[in-house]
Amino acid sequence: MAAEIVNPRSDEETDNNPDAVFALHRGGKMAIQATVPVNDKDDLSLAYTPGVAKVCTAIAEQPELVNEYTWKSNVVAVVTDGTAVLGLGDIGPEASLPVMEGKAILFKQFGGVDAVPIALATKDTDEIVETVIRLAPSFGGVNLEDISAPRCFEIERRLQDALDIPIFHDDQHGTAIVTLAALRNAAKLTGRTLGDLRAVIAGAGAAGIAIAKILVDAGIGDVCVTDRKGVVSADRTDLTDVKAEIAGLTNKSALTGTLEQALAGADVFIGVSGGTVAEEAVATMAANSFVFAMANPNPEVHPDVAHKYAAVVATGRSDFPNQINNVLAFPGIFAGAFKVQASRITENMKIAAADAIAGVVADDELKADYVIPSPFDERVAAAVTEAVAAAAREDGVARRP
Repeated sequence: MAAEIVNPRSDEETDNNPDAVFALHRGGKMAIQATVPVNDKDDLSLAYTPGVAKVCTAIAEQPELVNEYTWKSNVVAVVTDGTAVLGLGDIGPEASLPVMEGKAILFKQFGGVDAVPIALATKDTDEIVETVIRLAPSFGGVNLEDISAPRCFEIERRLQDALDIPIFHDDQHGTAIVTLAALRNAAKLTGRTLGDLRAVIAGAGAAGIAIAKILVDAGIGDVCVTDRKGVVSADRTDLTDVKAEIAGLTNKSALTGTLEQALAGADVFIGVSGGTVAEEAVATMAANSFVFAMANPNPEVHPDVAHKYAAVVATGRSDFPNQINNVLAFPGIFAGAFKVQASRITENMKIAAADAIAGVVADDELKADYVIPSPFDERVAAAVTEAVAAAAREDGVARRP
């Protein structure tokens, strides 16, 4: 999964000084803060009883008023079951909370969106879906986080079908959106378009599947996905339903065999697997290739190796150029969806977000070590917000002008 928690401290300060990490987390990283005063009985009578009853009655008569007179329309539920937390795996709901808090403060800092961490004590797909549906009246959208594949695909689909608010699994779509943005600019830098490229994705989990789908939707020349057994191809009999679907959408070249074999002559390597790719295989890629090795903390191809062969190198790490970082996407996506009170996040909205991120890097700024903007570039969230809102209107899912 691409990097998500942004920490302005240097790696030396954090890695070599664990006390600083624990000190920062003591008591948690977030709190609820009132936006209105409660300093006297008049304030109290307005913010709570008896005044609040007028607002409750109005919402009961016109339910859509909840978006105007509560925080619902600007708050995200960050929901996890703790089964796929960063590179730590299934560590449970309690241990996932520091990450969910981190996600929540990134929503606020980068998108102006409030978010509430919700860690569920269940791994059962039906229970997760039912729980989120019951919680939905309190939230304007749901960000699914760190839920393992393949359950994450079904959970997202069922929630999208059941609810009329944006449902977004960031491990899938956030990573895919930022990858597409970086790939668009890498192609532009080398005088090509997406349609000129053949890509190979290592990893058929949440991120790998989503990246493949968005690249197909965006017009990639060809792309194939690989898992531990090699290329995910239509002739395999051991595929899950999700892999069978992606096999039908990808691999126009009908490649079979191993990842290493697929890389021969490929223009793009995208790693979301956590494995290691041999230098000999990278050396067989086409001239002016791109290596996006996004596993953390150890990229599938170390940048020092990748730079021997590739025109553009990207990772999921903050200590190398071109960090594929989900924080470039999800705050602005929800901010844009909330701006127009969108009922869902469409594929067109995701591609619009990717184009907006790519567009922040001006043509005269574009270079091999700068194909994607920094998470701290204040232009990013605003650009994504406006692009997503416009795409929602085009797709007919906006309920507010």
